[in-house]
Amino acid sequence: MYRFVKPLLTLALLAYPLLSIAEEPKSADKPKVAIGEKAPEFKIKGPDGKIIDLAELTAKGPVLVRLTCGCSGCDKELSYFQEVSAAYKDLGLISLYIFKEPDDKVAKYVKDKKLNLLYAVDSKGDSWNVFQTKTMPTNFLIEKGGKIVAIANGCDASGIIAQKVGDKAAKIVDTKPVDVKGKVEDKKKEEK
Repeated sequence: MYRFVKPLLTLALLAYPLLSIAEEPKSADKPKVAIGEKAPEFKIKGPDGKIIDLAELTAKGPVLVRLTCGCSGCDKELSYFQEVSAAYKDLGLISLYIFKEPDDKVAKYVKDKKLNLLYAVDSKGDSWNVFQTKTMPTNFLIEKGGKIVAIANGCDASGIIAQKVGDKAAKIVDTKPVDVKGKVEDKKKEEK
């Protein structure tokens, strides 16, 4: 019996490295998209056909990436995030909104809402996969250099999420926080 086992064992030991080489390589896990981690590599085509590269944006300054749509919940929250963008734009904050809707609908929405920021359309939702989220909306605040400093998920028509993101944006641009909620509420009163 030993005569048969020894050659089989020897053959198995010799073949093992070959078998491990022949195995299909396991795909490397994507780095986790999380606070404190580097933002994922991300490029998307803007409405003008030019490529928007997140790495290029974060080399210039902090970036707020908002994965969103034009639904009623996101729409109600929009004015608060517009205020965050306006409050810190002159201090270097770049806002990039990614909409999960058809181009023509987004173009009209952007015009109607007077969005003065960088935006792109991703009707297939690939951006959500890159940023490892399924939640609509999700906001990623990324400091200059590319580290994620805040992630805010979900819709909040009261402006609390936008205020918290705005407060963190103020820290990374080294300024006093703006009362985003108060400014939006004042504008609503003026419109009445």
